Amino acid sequence: PVLVLKPGTFMNLSGRAVREAMTFYKLELPDLLVVSDDMALPLGRLRLRKGGSAGGHNGLASAIAELGSDAFSRLRIGIEQVSGERMVGHVLSPFSRQEEEVIGPAVAKAADAVECWLANGIDAAMNRYNKIEG
Repeated sequence: PVLVLKPGTFMNLSGRAVREAMTFYKLELPDLLVVSDDMALPLGRLRLRKGGSAGGHNGLASAIAELGSDAFSRLRIGIEQVSGERMVGHVLSPFSRQEEEVIGPAVAKAADAVECWLANGIDAAMNRYNKIEG
């Protein structure tokens, strides 16, 4: 069984929902994969990690604070910050048609990465999906 959780809270409070789901379903940190956007990555680029800092992402910071640990897997999808654009406006704005051409296939690839993580673990998923294609 797989549980997909989309918190209905503000991003900076989403860790509470993650913690409550983990407690309710009696899950351990290795069972958790958090998927988030990342302005520090180029548009459409995927990056899987075993753990680590929030990297400035409020949702990841909330999850780390609520769980008391950063030892959970995460999949970040690049949304690339446009120079001069305010962070909140960029994150909450819809993608342009040109961006959709990149992000659509990236979301499909991210779904494949989640399936790989489920079937083979984080190391296999990182080896397969963290490659820079060019």
